[in-house]
Amino acid sequence: MSNNNSNKRPALIISVDGKEREVTFEELTLSNNLTLEVLMRLLIDKNLIDPDEFMTKLQELKNERFKTE
Repeated sequence: MSNNNSNKRPALIISVDGKEREVTFEELTLSNNLTLEVLMRLLIDKNLIDPDEFMTKLQELKNERFKTE
């Protein structure tokens, strides 16, 4: 995940092998989404959670977070 666009504000700066690297909010978001997707796939593949139950809970959470008043 290289930062080729210098006009994006960095979310954080990491140091790897003595070299600093800026990480954008976009890169963090993508990394978080990929990590969550892998975690969900593993939990489903190992039959630790039911995919339909997960989707139901996800929809409930969306409804709670984004309900209009």
